[in-house]
Amino acid sequence: MNIGKRAGATLLAMLILFAATLACAAQPKYVFFFLGDGMSASQIQATEAYLATKYAVDRGQPLGPNSGELDADYLLADENRLNMSKMPVAGMQTTYDSFALMTDSASSATAFACGIKTRSGVIGMDDTKTHSYKSIAQLAHESGMKVGIISSVSLDHATPAAYYASVPSRGDMNNIGTQLAATGYEFFGGGGLVKPDAPNDVWGLLTNNGYEVRNTRESILALKDAPRDRVVCINPWLQDASAMPYAIDRPETNLSLAEMTEVAIANLYGGASDHPARPNSRKGRGKKVEGKGFFIMVEGGKIDWACHANDAMATIGDMLDFDDAVGVALDFYRKHPAQTLIVVTGDHETGGMTVGHATTAYKAYYDRLLNQTSSFQYFKDEPWTDHKGTYSACCPDCASNPDTLSSNSAMLDLMKDFFGLDWADLNAYQKEKLEDAYDQSLCGTNDNSADENRYLYGGYEPIIVTITHILNERASIGWTSYSHTGVPVPIFAQGREAERFAGFYDNTDIAKQLAEAMNLPSLPTEK
Repeated sequence: MNIGKRAGATLLAMLILFAATLACAAQPKYVFFFLGDGMSASQIQATEAYLATKYAVDRGQPLGPNSGELDADYLLADENRLNMSKMPVAGMQTTYDSFALMTDSASSATAFACGIKTRSGVIGMDDTKTHSYKSIAQLAHESGMKVGIISSVSLDHATPAAYYASVPSRGDMNNIGTQLAATGYEFFGGGGLVKPDAPNDVWGLLTNNGYEVRNTRESILALKDAPRDRVVCINPWLQDASAMPYAIDRPETNLSLAEMTEVAIANLYGGASDHPARPNSRKGRGKKVEGKGFFIMVEGGKIDWACHANDAMATIGDMLDFDDAVGVALDFYRKHPAQTLIVVTGDHETGGMTVGHATTAYKAYYDRLLNQTSSFQYFKDEPWTDHKGTYSACCPDCASNPDTLSSNSAMLDLMKDFFGLDWADLNAYQKEKLEDAYDQSLCGTNDNSADENRYLYGGYEPIIVTITHILNERASIGWTSYSHTGVPVPIFAQGREAERFAGFYDNTDIAKQLAEAMNLPSLPTEK
């Protein structure tokens, strides 16, 4: 080879190396994907309206020139905006799955994780249930990135499962847990496991595969200073279906979603200049380790559950908990702006939540929400269960007594103490609905037809869902469903490659764009 050809070959090699270096530098090293289950624009706006109202009330400021009006300045104030809605890039995505306009969380999570449409109830497989696909988390892990999966519901629930499992039915939770234990992902955190015991012992599998399980606040927070290679962090008090409690019910012994996110970052962050080697790392104590970054998926799963039950304050509490976790990622981004990508969206809207109601027209009274002190779930498990046990003896009189509720001062006190709902402030129609619901809950019968009861209560405890309906309606929040709806959902992004998420597109495009941004194999990718 002559000198000219050698020089040309050398130059070509240098250009290829330079291009590869630029491509590597362009991709984000730290990627956060936040998924608000059941969250759409209405949940976001309602939460910001709540913040603006609380802001005004806490400062003794009037809500506007006329009762029920909320000054736009309060809504526009930076402190009353959610972290997600202040992010510089915004888009919108459609949520339908292979055969349903109203998707479920399994098919929507599969779209986000694997980039494919599938049937409701299916995780990590196509709609024929014959082909399995790798998730963005699996591809990231195979590329050398560390992976964290966090959820406020159980870790074997549909959304987190889509990032590590492939099953034809989301109900096969023991199989899902078995696949969780085999992932090798470095961090799992939030809720527990629904079916860990049979046929496979998931706890045993986790131990055999090098995982440490921690379930106290102190031991989990200790990981921020002493990270472990493989850890499962489960909150000490799980409220329902092995899920974290609603934020409105959270005891001080539990971690919030934001705190769990902080712990995950401490475990997964491996920058050579900022983070020492892990104490139990094979690299050796005291050395600096240059990692390949991480991928963290954080699900606010109980936003969805609160919306299913039509409980606006439980929804708002978990929206704030979820957004606080987004704030933790933004704090990390500010330290590593050139290397971090944050994407926030919802998988579908739940409950048909509306900002406005027929009974309030153009006025809103969010201050009426401020005195609710617990979720529907806590009220059902504790005060209502005790009350029903005490007063169920009155059931023979329910059918003949039209004033069963109004004559029971104990129940009226519970309504006021836990929901801020004062019987004296209600109109005749609202009182009638509460009387019917109380009869149905206490005695299993009322004057309504079976169809009316299905419409009014949707399978939830009649008196409790009627209380939240009336409280929400009085505040100017409506509900149309106990299930998911098919409206498009907003998406927000900030950081490296964030501009990819502007525009209007399908939910499957999010996984594909993430894979491209992270320089991973294109999706979908079969296992």
